[in-house]
Amino acid sequence: MSIQSERKIHPAWIAAIITFFTLIATSGFRSAPSVLMIPLEDAFGWGRDQISLAISINVLLFGLTAPFAAALMDRFGIRKVVMCALTTVGLGAASTVFMTQAWHLVALWGVVVGIGTGSMALVFAATIANRWFVTNRGLVIGILTAASATGQLIFLPGLSALAADHGWRAISITVALGAFVMVPVIALFLKERPTDIGMKPYGAPMNWVEPPRNTTNAAVVAIESLKSAMKVRNFWFLTGSFFVCGLSTSGLIGTHFIPAAHDHGMGQIAAASLLALVGVFDVVGTLASGWLTDRVDPKKLLFFYYFLRGVSLFLLPSILFTTVHPSTLVFVIFYGLDWVATVPPTVILCRTVLGAERATVVYGWVFAAHQIGGSIAALGAGILRVQLGDYALAFYVSGFLCVITAFAVLKITDQTSVKS
Repeated sequence: MSIQSERKIHPAWIAAIITFFTLIATSGFRSAPSVLMIPLEDAFGWGRDQISLAISINVLLFGLTAPFAAALMDRFGIRKVVMCALTTVGLGAASTVFMTQAWHLVALWGVVVGIGTGSMALVFAATIANRWFVTNRGLVIGILTAASATGQLIFLPGLSALAADHGWRAISITVALGAFVMVPVIALFLKERPTDIGMKPYGAPMNWVEPPRNTTNAAVVAIESLKSAMKVRNFWFLTGSFFVCGLSTSGLIGTHFIPAAHDHGMGQIAAASLLALVGVFDVVGTLASGWLTDRVDPKKLLFFYYFLRGVSLFLLPSILFTTVHPSTLVFVIFYGLDWVATVPPTVILCRTVLGAERATVVYGWVFAAHQIGGSIAALGAGILRVQLGDYALAFYVSGFLCVITAFAVLKITDQTSVKS
């Protein structure tokens, strides 16, 4: 390699940058359901539990699709899978403008958009990081995770204002157009692998050899990986902890923060702005977590993240929602720093289950548990709100589970052969 070429930016960073902006753009799709809840209540008279069901199915399929999407990316390539996913999201979102009944929302936003978004997001980020980087992998995962989660939150004020000014259908049209625009971006600018352009992953040693490419049926790989992973104790600690992570973030706060604030007199745009501020601080927290994951025992980081999240959720009902008060802003900053800080250490620990070659598929199943937790919280909190009149019990239960999880993750080992 020439001195001139050594001075150029490594193409791994170009792949990461393209992925970052793709995730920023596409994460707006994930933020739309929480913004749609109040407008759909007003437009159709649907109950919050009915709307929560559609969001719950969206969150569930977002996770269950992930391990199969990871295997498909290994088998057919990242670009093809992501372009198909974006097209699916665009078609599903565009079709919602014609819905008239609650089951239409479940079928379109719940099933179609859920499957489409589940084929991208964090599995996309993990695949890029594992394929293009040997060193700084934790930092890259942190950067890409921040893009996914933060983009989801920072779009909230704009989508809220759009719904207020032009109606809920404007959100569906915007999401559809955004998805279709991203398809040619991926086709033109994202490369599959470093070896496709005669390079090695960033930080790879001179004797690095590319792992054999998967030629097996993607569904078979996903299922066989799950069967093997289920024999390893670490897998159960990781899936259990990520189940609670999803329950306490995207399922509960991501879905119900805005309607909970609205219940207590806060305007929807103001509440969406607070949730967007969570996303701003999430950038700092997730980047710091990625940097720390390369230097600190990931289990210790997870203990710290889950414990502090649990404490913050216990405090939430008593300090939030009456006004934008200093204690509310303290929670927003504190919770934002911890929003998805769990992802980089979890992704790294997935390598201890079946080794590096199956790490992304294993993470896909761990992420599925995250979304199952989120799905239960999205639906369960909506039901509790209808039955009890507020969200307090949902916050307390979630906080308690986070504290329990903080101690459970310390039992994760560094071995790949520990049986349950």
